[in-house]
Amino acid sequence: MWVRRKLYSVSQSYFDFFRLPAQYDIDLALLDNAYRSIQAEVHPDKFVTASPAERLKSMQIATLANEAYQTLKHPTSRARYLLHLNGVETQEESNTAMPTDFLITQMEWREAIEEAENAKDVTALDQQLMMMKKTAKSLQQVLATTLSNTETLPEAAKIVRKLSFIDKVSTDVGNIIARLED
Repeated sequence: MWVRRKLYSVSQSYFDFFRLPAQYDIDLALLDNAYRSIQAEVHPDKFVTASPAERLKSMQIATLANEAYQTLKHPTSRARYLLHLNGVETQEESNTAMPTDFLITQMEWREAIEEAENAKDVTALDQQLMMMKKTAKSLQQVLATTLSNTETLPEAAKIVRKLSFIDKVSTDVGNIIARLED
């Protein structure tokens, strides 16, 4: 039943899995197409009458496809994964040191978010969210360059830590907006 059995391996990188170059800048349309193609081929519903081993294999590959897709789809997790492939861990839980200017920016964002939340000002929260996304976009551009050079990978790890913070705060702001709009 497995036509492309040898093409999928749980030990290959996510980039290889989707036949994409192992780089930060990827074509998201190609990623989407590769993901849908794999899911269409290995979805467990297609293996209801297959042997237990084939059902298990389809489930494993479908799960791997989901995990790989979610990792590569998001810029921060894609960068984190690339660093991991290169033996560099971001240490986001244990290394929370940030440059002073970024710490000041964080405090300003948090204060503005708190004021807007207390005032129930969704427009101000939207503006804050747009400002954080603009900062993230700028950091992502720098990240693309730092990830392309093995000598600057430690700097890339620092940028990933910043982006992780922005991702978390952006999610928090989105949740506040959703709560205020209900």
